[in-house]
Amino acid sequence: MAIGPSDIQLTDRVAVVTGGGAGIGRGIAAAMVAFGASVAIWERDADSCAAAADTIGALGIVTDVRDTEQVESALQRTTDELGPVSILVNNAGGTFFSRLLETSENGWDALYKANLRHVLLCTQQVARQLVSAARPGSIINLTSIEGVRAAPGYAAYAAAKAGVINYTKTAAFELAPHGIRVNALAPDITLTEGLANLGALSAQVSHVVPMGRPGTVDEIASAAVFLASDMASYITGQTIHVDGGTHAAGGWYHHPTTGNPQLGPSQ
Repeated sequence: MAIGPSDIQLTDRVAVVTGGGAGIGRGIAAAMVAFGASVAIWERDADSCAAAADTIGALGIVTDVRDTEQVESALQRTTDELGPVSILVNNAGGTFFSRLLETSENGWDALYKANLRHVLLCTQQVARQLVSAARPGSIINLTSIEGVRAAPGYAAYAAAKAGVINYTKTAAFELAPHGIRVNALAPDITLTEGLANLGALSAQVSHVVPMGRPGTVDEIASAAVFLASDMASYITGQTIHVDGGTHAAGGWYHHPTTGNPQLGPSQ
């Protein structure tokens, strides 16, 4: 059967976006709404949660996704008000700079909980509901290019993001018999609200990213809509690097002066 424009639509589906109050999460939530989904934003910051939900036309639920009881409560409210969830975007996360030899146990645990633990927790809650109802679904995990390369000063964060990539593969395998697809998106430098004011950023990364510029929130959101839709019905267990070619380049870049391909630092 031929594909058509309707295959990208998310009409009559309910999507949850964690950490959807700002940045990439907010962009994904807005895109899901634009393509027809009813969206619930699970965000721990009450102000950004309310602002995003009001602007986008979503249901905002103040939720700390690191907490099991709060996730259970948020899922119940989402189901009661919007219907059964069939799309989950595990976007919540965060980091801070901490050199390897200076990272404390508390710091490590905090980054694990912020970037990996909640991916398991939210996936379990939504997938159990889908399996019980014999409904298909799409789960999308946000990881990072730092999950596949060295990240000096961010070892714990990078380890957690690497864990998301492997978790995505295993979850995809275990949930495939139930019609639930699990994939991941791995951005590199992306112009969120926090980075948009850094005027020199584009110049700094222009020769590092093969496409010559940072990514945008909408470009990440576009990939998320694709993975949530029927256009991606045979894709599962994959990590898509939405990064302008950085991962593929493997350290090669265009010299800022000559434009010639170069590996390693400029001379």
